[in-house]
Amino acid sequence: MVQRLKFYVDGAWQEPVVKKTLPVINPATEEALYEVALGSAADVDKAVAAARRAFETFSLTTREQRVALLGNIIDAFKARMKDIGGAISDEMGAPLGFAERFQAGAGLGHLMTTLDVLKSYSFEEMLGSAMILREPVGVIGMVTPWNWPLNQIACKVAPALAAGCTMVLKPSENTPSSALIFAEILDQAGVPKGVFNLINGLGSEVGVAMSAHPGIDMMSFTGSTRAGIDVAQRAAPTVKRVTQELGGKSPNIILDDADLSKSVSGGTAHCFNNSGQSCNAPTRMLVPLARMREVAAIAKGVADKAKVGDPRSGDTTMGPVVNRLQWEKIQGLIEKGINEGATLVTGGVGRPEGLNKGYYVRPTVFADVRNDMSIAREEIFGPVLSIIGYKDEDDAVRLANETPYGLAGYVSSGNLERARRVARQIQAGNINLNGAANERAAPFGGYKQSGNGREWGRFGLEEFLEIKAVAGWGS
Repeated sequence: MVQRLKFYVDGAWQEPVVKKTLPVINPATEEALYEVALGSAADVDKAVAAARRAFETFSLTTREQRVALLGNIIDAFKARMKDIGGAISDEMGAPLGFAERFQAGAGLGHLMTTLDVLKSYSFEEMLGSAMILREPVGVIGMVTPWNWPLNQIACKVAPALAAGCTMVLKPSENTPSSALIFAEILDQAGVPKGVFNLINGLGSEVGVAMSAHPGIDMMSFTGSTRAGIDVAQRAAPTVKRVTQELGGKSPNIILDDADLSKSVSGGTAHCFNNSGQSCNAPTRMLVPLARMREVAAIAKGVADKAKVGDPRSGDTTMGPVVNRLQWEKIQGLIEKGINEGATLVTGGVGRPEGLNKGYYVRPTVFADVRNDMSIAREEIFGPVLSIIGYKDEDDAVRLANETPYGLAGYVSSGNLERARRVARQIQAGNINLNGAANERAAPFGGYKQSGNGREWGRFGLEEFLEIKAVAGWGS
């Protein structure tokens, strides 16, 4: 049974210092599923103390010990894939099959990739007569979001463990159960007590306490740019390291020599993936001005084929968005798009036909969007596509970069060398060419207000390592 009213601290399930709970709402029904405990600064103090004690010994473990530990975690994780997928589907509305295969699968993928990196990573190297040592940072504070809960938890926890760090995790209060199941997995796998600690709670209480805590050496945060700024400000007085993966408004440049039907269909489907609740979603589709009507018709066809409904139904391709606040924000931005003069191609405000409850959004496509419109500037985090026309290749690149964000970008072209040339000009941390999927061993992270630092693979591991130079080692 998932321990929703307790926290996992110092290797045991413990009662909160102060009893306070929050209902977790099923976004498909708008009804409460259960209550989850909310933590306080006092709970954070307990968890940090446990992590600091554990760091004294866990930081000294060998590569072989950590390899064995990650292997045990992977075995235990595989046995709980359906439990994780079911929890994610219930709490954030992802279709069940998608949640099991992709949401839970992403977490498993990061664990396996980190294990592969750890087996061969060089923690020591000679540089002249100096030895360069890569050592664990210390106690890590982790704050993760609701949209890809296990993906974000695993891509922080796995490399932190591989590095020899200890940690305190605050998952999203909207999706607590998959994180609690993950804590059970780590406990079963034999993670030493105090190495991994979990405190549920609100960002305004637990997240704030973690960011400012002198016993936390580093904050790893994924969420909105607004919240990321707050984390960095609160962390500054203790000069702790802060890595952040924040918002995005990613451009999808479809060049005039691309296969239009394939590129537009794929880009639209990608934008609507996970109900549009992905930070790297290609939400700004940049197309030749002369092809605007043709592109809009293709995108409309994709949107109109989406099957929005019950996440537990086998034919559902799009579930609800996570909560009422998010639903209302999306509705407001769709209204702004209409009022600011964009052409509503399909979708619009309100729920899809036949759905009178649940936080369901109509898959929406806007054409004739200008880059200064709200729907082109703000991260909507819902199934809303903005199609923007460009004059030529240089104009497309200018429009792509005309944003405070820089997480991802997409380029489609019939000429791979041309696509590569355009990719070099986009100011973003991740670029996908011609519909290629992300490489999990490659770094993931943003430019500009999309954050700093990198996750995934070797680059993710190195964020949790300090570098020490010992001169005279070889003399």
